[in-house]
Amino acid sequence: MNRSRAALILGGVLAAQMLAVGARSAQTANPQPVLAPESASTKLPALPAAPKGKSTIIGGEIQNLDPVRDQFRLKTFGQRPMIILFDERTQVFLDGKKIPLRDLHSNDSGSIQTILDGTNVFALSIHLSSRAPQGEFQGQVLSYNSDTKELTVLAASSRDPLRLLVPVNTPISRVGQAGESSAHAGSPDLVKGSLVSLTFEPNRRGGGIVSQIAILATPGSQFVFGGSISSLDMHAGLLILSDPRDGKSHEVFFDPSKVPTSLTLQEGDNVRVTATFDGTRYVAGAMDAN
Repeated sequence: MNRSRAALILGGVLAAQMLAVGARSAQTANPQPVLAPESASTKLPALPAAPKGKSTIIGGEIQNLDPVRDQFRLKTFGQRPMIILFDERTQVFLDGKKIPLRDLHSNDSGSIQTILDGTNVFALSIHLSSRAPQGEFQGQVLSYNSDTKELTVLAASSRDPLRLLVPVNTPISRVGQAGESSAHAGSPDLVKGSLVSLTFEPNRRGGGIVSQIAILATPGSQFVFGGSISSLDMHAGLLILSDPRDGKSHEVFFDPSKVPTSLTLQEGDNVRVTATFDGTRYVAGAMDAN
């Protein structure tokens, strides 16, 4: 009888031990969930909507791309390089196909759709091209050989110069230059530094044959700009005019000491400026209220 009672007690102890081991195994196999820190589940705030208003297309070469400060310098013909901001709202396209923003690099060339965001210039979209310009483009004359009729131009959308043949009697006109008739335009306007817009037919040698040339500016030529001041830097002597006639913005440099005392320059003022193109930029010679 005592032996039976001892066996029962021993069996109960062993069963209790087995139940305890099973419980510990179950806890190990199904650990309690660990709550994530509150900060890990916190979502980043959404970016604000892109700035609204009228946008401007500017062609040039991207320089000093800074992904930390989200900005780059855009080198354009006839104007001082400008700082342009960008962020995840900026769309980038290569040959018309959307690409990630991280694929944007310094020395890329193309056209930038910009808009004013307060006093800053913001890039809504960036359009890059892997091909040399064809058909129609704007650029700056590097050289022109009147004997061979060969014109070398650096286009805003390309890093490499383009060599073109200008046939005799190619139509050449002036655009926007004050006091000069388009009837006087001709190959002598194709001097180094001139800004041109032209159309051409590409040939098999990587160049092309020009069919029409518009002279946008020659060194020493005068222009009359009118519109409202969208940006003003009195220290640097630089203002940007938004001209309602063509919907374009023009950078004009001026000497602050020569501004008429009767004219108090402020952003939003309407002014009329007579400027001279010196081969790299527009320099104001006269300025008055518009």
